[in-house]
Parts: sequence; structure tokens; C-alpha cells
Amino acid sequence: MKGAVFFINFINMKNFILFSTLLFALFTGCIEDDFIDDFVEPEISITNAIDTLGIDTEFQFDNRFLNNVGQQESIEVIWESSDPAVISITQSGLATAHSAGTVIISVSTADRSITDSIEVTVGEETVVVEEPASITGTIVTTTFYDLEGTFTLSETDTGLFLDIADDYVTTSALPGFYIYLSNNRNSISNAFEIGEVTVFRGAHSYEIEGVGLNDYNFIVYYCKPFNVKVGEAELN
Repeated sequence: MKGAVFFINFINMKNFILFSTLLFALFTGCIEDDFIDDFVEPEISITNAIDTLGIDTEFQFDNRFLNNVGQQESIEVIWESSDPAVISITQSGLATAHSAGTVIISVSTADRSITDSIEVTVGEETVVVEEPASITGTIVTTTFYDLEGTFTLSETDTGLFLDIADDYVTTSALPGFYIYLSNNRNSISNAFEIGEVTVFRGAHSYEIEGVGLNDYNFIVYYCKPFNVKVGEAELN
């Protein structure tokens, strides 16, 4: 009887060790580093640039501020013109052209520590800067897992089209492997989830509804169950 009890306990211990080993492998299989610093440098940008402002006309400038975790935030800003006699601008971003010349229009945080600026010339008519219709780039791994390839991100009538080229290759070993658009290369908090990675080699694509070409700064790949970053691409 004692032998039988010992044998059962031995089997249970083996099962416990096996379970613990599998659990450890599951966690360490996706986690390279438990600590993730999600801090990014805050940034402000003019989101609707113009090249020329027609004389005696107005133009409403807009801006976007991303805080230290890459989240868009509404803050008080300072709009300035390098020569108000040529172009003046209100603190709401409304610019008016008064005379011929070229100025620097800038937007800054209240303490002026973060700023963005553009050059604007007064001319006969307003000329808006044409934004690119697509972005190309390279996907790179940030871990020991395979992840690489090139891509084109293009605007559509309803959002974006992400076309990943034939040189793409990645691992199929990760549980819950997802792709996102994010303004923070180290976090998927407030990110846009494109979907689960189901293609591990070769060309494929994603249709992304309701997103603009300049809404996000990064494509990021994450092991979703453990919130671990696997790779990224910059959207310049």
C-alpha cells in the first residue's frame, strides 16, 4: 500500500515538474526582457502645412501634440510668426497674409520646450503642401525572433492599405502574435490593432479602416498575451 501511495505521489510530482517546465518555457519563449520602458520624447507638429498664403487671405493651422507615452493630448499652445507685418497669426492658429515676403510659422508648447515650424511665403494664392499618398519602409526585429521585410502603406477611400512585400519572413512560434499601428514604439497602449499575424513568409496585405496616413508613427509587432514587443517599422 505504501508503495502504491509513493508511486502515485511520484507520478504527481513528475506531472508538477513537467507542468512547471512547460509554463516556464511558455513565458520565457515570448519574453526577452520583463521591463519595458514606454517613455518617448513628447512632440508637437503642424498637421496642415502650406507653402504659400494668398495675400489678404486667411488660413487656419492645426497641430497635434503627443505626450511622453505617445498619446495624443489637447494642450495649450503658442502660435508665432517671425514677421507679423507679413503674416500675423492668432493664438488659435488663424494666419492672415498682409504683405509680400516669407516668414516662419511656429507652434510650441506653453513653456516653448517643444516646437515645430514651417516656412510660408505670401503670394497671389494659397498653395497647400501635398502630402505623400504612401509610405514605404522596412520591418525589423527587436528580439532574437525572425522578423524582417519591406512594406508600402497607402491611403484608400476608407483608410489605409498595408502591402507587405515578398521578402517578409517571421516566426510562427509565438502565441498571440499581433500587428499594430502606434505612436509609441514601446507600447500598444492607445495603439490601433490591425490584426493577428497569420502569414509568416511572403507577400500579404491588410486593409485598415478609418485610419489616416499620418495618424501613427510606427508599425509594431507584439506578443499580445505577454505585452512583449517583437519588431517595428518607422513611418517617416
